[in-house]
Amino acid sequence: MASEHFDLAINDGVATITFARPDKLNAFTLPMFHHLRDLLDQVDSDDDVRAVIVTGEGRAFSAGMDISGGSSTFDNATGPDPETMFGYREIAGQVTLRIFDMNKPVIGAVNGLAIGFGATVTLAMDVRIAADSAQFGFVFTRRGLVPEGASTWFLPRLVGMGVAQEWMLTGRAVGATEALAAGLVRSVHPPADVLVEANSLAREIVDNAAPVSVALTRRMLWRMQGAPHPQVASRLEGAVIFARGQSADAYEGVAAAKERRAPRFPMRVGDPILDGVNVTAADLLDLPHV
Repeated sequence: MASEHFDLAINDGVATITFARPDKLNAFTLPMFHHLRDLLDQVDSDDDVRAVIVTGEGRAFSAGMDISGGSSTFDNATGPDPETMFGYREIAGQVTLRIFDMNKPVIGAVNGLAIGFGATVTLAMDVRIAADSAQFGFVFTRRGLVPEGASTWFLPRLVGMGVAQEWMLTGRAVGATEALAAGLVRSVHPPADVLVEANSLAREIVDNAAPVSVALTRRMLWRMQGAPHPQVASRLEGAVIFARGQSADAYEGVAAAKERRAPRFPMRVGDPILDGVNVTAADLLDLPHV
């Protein structure tokens, strides 16, 4: 599925989604939020996709919301939702929560400016790799707004509360070197090397790791951030290890290690994982409540 202002390329197990509105610094219009969510749905449901890279075309990753419409820009950034606490759901959160629920690892290749939503959308990704010219800007207070995209949940978990408070309260620009020191990004590279490095990391996952195990592990790591005691994580790990230990993937992983060859993991996320029991890998992805 192609979409205006986005490019999608799938190559040997790696899907690359590119924000393709470089003349506007890849700023987002309201329809683009829905299109991005649709693209995420597409690559997540494709068993041939094993890892996802998100990047931008030109000198910006994304300048955030397109504010060329003036002061009314954010009037429609939320919509009614009676199932939420206050009756509204903001549009950026629909994207970041979709990334949070992905079965595939998501790598942010931040090639330049990442402002507003351009910064918050990266927080739900698993790894961020940045150009040395990149700048992150949580500028909401400077626009008379507050942070969106569930970023008040994600950012303190990535950089700590003190750093998150400073960056979000001031709304100042955060350079790539400072982002690296705070742990927001994994590494910093010349702009031409960012996508190369992201693809190298994606290939390491695709070529060596079982897709079901990757999906389970990324969800377990995120969900256990709110666990009140390590025993919660231990119980969850026990349940998942019990199921995975009997799987064809586990047998193949051990055999490949013994034979000193690359593994050929046979299982997909929706496959039955326990003989005689109606439990799939997809069911195990929803086991945070233990």
